[in-house]
Amino acid sequence: MDVVSDKRAVVLLSGGLDSATVLAQARAAGYQPYALSLSYGQRHSAELLAANRVSAAIGAVEHKVIILDLAAIGGSALTDMNIAVPEVPSEGIPVTYVPARNTVFLSLALGWAEVLGARDIFVGVNAVDYSGYPDCRPEFIESFERLANVATKAGVEDGGFRIHAPLIHMSKAEIIRSGITLGVDYALTVSCYAADDEGRACGRCDSCRLRAQGFSEAGIPDPTRYRDHG
Repeated sequence: MDVVSDKRAVVLLSGGLDSATVLAQARAAGYQPYALSLSYGQRHSAELLAANRVSAAIGAVEHKVIILDLAAIGGSALTDMNIAVPEVPSEGIPVTYVPARNTVFLSLALGWAEVLGARDIFVGVNAVDYSGYPDCRPEFIESFERLANVATKAGVEDGGFRIHAPLIHMSKAEIIRSGITLGVDYALTVSCYAADDEGRACGRCDSCRLRAQGFSEAGIPDPTRYRDHG
């Protein structure tokens, strides 16, 4: 797929299904996508390896990885090995919520966008299958966009920023169908909260459950590799 304009955009890329879809959507919309991934002290490095694969396959102009130690503050099953990743759905905000993660990630994307001269930032948050995360809601995205436009030189002097969350009202099945039409190879992605070093999924966590349900509802074969639990 050819880029049809010189518009630049920063795309947050975790290596999972949603962010891979958003990267493809940004490229299809004519943006030159600059992918940003964060090594933030998460349980495994498999998703960063997946982000490398996805970035190369979809054709990001650049893929930057920033090291950030959110494990230093803990408070999440994704950054604290003493907190177990739940294997059954729970009520309220789950322990896989990482305090302030999307606020921090979008802030870093905003800084890089300002340096690049980009005025568009894409993020794969989703309010339909969002597992209760408060920083995946439309209210959060709208509030962060307002913040971006009062907290930066570019926001004050140069027309401002737009935060794109194209998946926010889509079901997982709709997201998958969208990605398939854009040629996304979901076998390259890793969504599991507790993937092993080879990127094989546990098949039990909330993210695995939502992903499997999405492929089933989309009527598309699930390419996810799972661990053998014996």
